[in-house]
Amino acid sequence: MKNDFCQLFDQEWSQPPWLIAELSANHNQSLDRALALVDAAANAGAHAVKVQTFRPEWITLDSDRPEFLIQNKSSPWFGRRLFDLYSEAALPLDWHEPIFKRALKNNILAFSAPFSLEAVDFLESIDCPAYKIASFECVDIPLIKKAAATGKPVIISTGMATAAEIDEAVRAVRDFQTRGPMLLKCTSSYPAPVENSHLATLKAMQSAWSAPVGLSDHSLSPAPALVATTLGARLIEKHLTLARADGGSDAAFSLEPAEFTALAQLIKEAHAAIGTVQFGGTTEAERHARKRRRSLYINQDMQAGEIITEKTIRSVRPGYGLPTRYYHEVLGKRVRHNLSKGTPLSWIDIE
Repeated sequence: MKNDFCQLFDQEWSQPPWLIAELSANHNQSLDRALALVDAAANAGAHAVKVQTFRPEWITLDSDRPEFLIQNKSSPWFGRRLFDLYSEAALPLDWHEPIFKRALKNNILAFSAPFSLEAVDFLESIDCPAYKIASFECVDIPLIKKAAATGKPVIISTGMATAAEIDEAVRAVRDFQTRGPMLLKCTSSYPAPVENSHLATLKAMQSAWSAPVGLSDHSLSPAPALVATTLGARLIEKHLTLARADGGSDAAFSLEPAEFTALAQLIKEAHAAIGTVQFGGTTEAERHARKRRRSLYINQDMQAGEIITEKTIRSVRPGYGLPTRYYHEVLGKRVRHNLSKGTPLSWIDIE
């Protein structure tokens, strides 16, 4: 399969956004479960699955010091050691190739978020078609440059990054390629409250960096994805699990297959609803419906030469008579011939 990620960067892109199934730690340390997630993603309407490539020692230290513990009391991982959390979440390197092959078998793509320079080297060895830079790695300029130097599409989750940090990340990519990057709005909360989405940022990023944009969404609501679709998002990423009840470090903010399927359909409908600028009826049914609008009708029997008054005509449904905008213009004029009640008024009836 060719690297279809490149089309997401085309200036003429006009398709619904791609829906990406983030597998993250939802493999729960089982290759069979990881492969089942790929199948579920394909069946639910995902265009691609994304994994995360790291070893715990590549991104943190095996330490009990306070700064190596999750200290945010609202976090689902409060009190956990970073090293332990990443050990549980890590996808074994030798699972990547079976997952990528399973995706291709399902006619979807697989790609990854590398968390270190070593991860990029490994992913290049299995021909990863694109690279996602995670929110917390948005400030890791050496990592971004390493990914960009491959020539593959680069997608950056902006998370908590400031405008200056995003600018630095964009310039790091453009040192090596003219295509990218794609910038994703992301709220670094798990799960993310909908009111913290601030999706107006999508248009601002698109304008400031002349970049395609998308959304990495950690909420359980379909609303952010649908709003992002109407704001021009080309890619929407959501976590997928087989069942939240199965547990796992990311289960609480992951969609189940039925929810993912419903979201995929809603995104298509939201994109279709955008349409183009259009006034008046747009379908044959709507054109027929216009006949149910009000128009001018004879309200009582009239004789030839009789004067039209407020009593002899009315604005009623359906719309086969003169448009109601001529109501005051025809008052005081005479009718040419006899007209019975219920006759639609036309210009040929008026002297």
